Amino acid sequence: MNFRDTYQDKKILITGGLGFVGSNLAHTLLEIGAQVTTLDIADPESGANPFNLDGIKSQVRVIEADIRDGQMLREAVEGQDIIFNLAGEMSHIGSMTDPFKDLNVNTVGHLTLLEMCRLHNPDVHIVFAGTRQVYGRATYLPVDEKHLLTPLDNNGVSKRAGEMYHIVYHHVHGIITSVLRMTNTYGARMRIRDARLTFIGWWVRQLLEGKPIQVYGDGKQVRDMNHVDDVIDAFLRCACHPKAQGQIYNLGGEPITLLDLAKLMVEEFGSGSYELVPFPENRRRIDIGDYYGDYNLIRSELGWQPRISHRQGIRRMLDYYLQYAERYF
Repeated sequence: MNFRDTYQDKKILITGGLGFVGSNLAHTLLEIGAQVTTLDIADPESGANPFNLDGIKSQVRVIEADIRDGQMLREAVEGQDIIFNLAGEMSHIGSMTDPFKDLNVNTVGHLTLLEMCRLHNPDVHIVFAGTRQVYGRATYLPVDEKHLLTPLDNNGVSKRAGEMYHIVYHHVHGIITSVLRMTNTYGARMRIRDARLTFIGWWVRQLLEGKPIQVYGDGKQVRDMNHVDDVIDAFLRCACHPKAQGQIYNLGGEPITLLDLAKLMVEEFGSGSYELVPFPENRRRIDIGDYYGDYNLIRSELGWQPRISHRQGIRRMLDYYLQYAERYF
């Protein structure tokens, strides 16, 4: 049986469900027969966009609430089979300019969710959206899950706390949890208004507006990326596989330099240009340098690997924004 068949009629809560990855997850879950509830504070600065649920909103129960609101969370988690926990602050620069907001949402918020589950739905399965940012600057490549954790910004610290709360609640309270450390995720429905959450989204906007893509430094920095559809596949595998319980997994993909990525985006767009510009000082201090992840653990245990090539994924992403750009500016 295909593992996606296990989601038929399952009751699913997606926190951060108006955001980029959460909304794509909602679309996929409805396609495979799940009953979907989203919970989101609906803050556009965090990537929430009501248009992300276009075409499915009538099929989704939408709760507008803060993840720190215990009463609203209690009502949301009761009766759910699976929670995909994608709520939280994600901006690296934002975490440095407003560190207490980042701390509060990413620690108090996730602890509140876990407590509500412990008290009112201890049998639920939870998958937490972690980040490769917890590793900081890599001391070796590819980075596996045993790499030292030395985050360079406050968001990396708070996200590390969030993932560890999930692991503690698994080991101590028996709640089934797991963590996916995501790398650069791209695709339809991401924020492209600015570079607050994703440099790839900002590059899309620069192309759409006929401006050169701005590549910081010499462009030789190496990154890996995953198309959002591959990331959704990882979440779905993680929530239903017994081996994932209490586990932390890296995601990852084929390494590419930022300069080559800019060239590929220009090529697939059919016009445009790029330019090398100096690092802004606030970004230079928290830049992680070269990074690409070792995803052998999730491949060996859950059978996941990225399947969408950079070229295919960039083409899909650009086609989406050529059609719906005005909904994301």
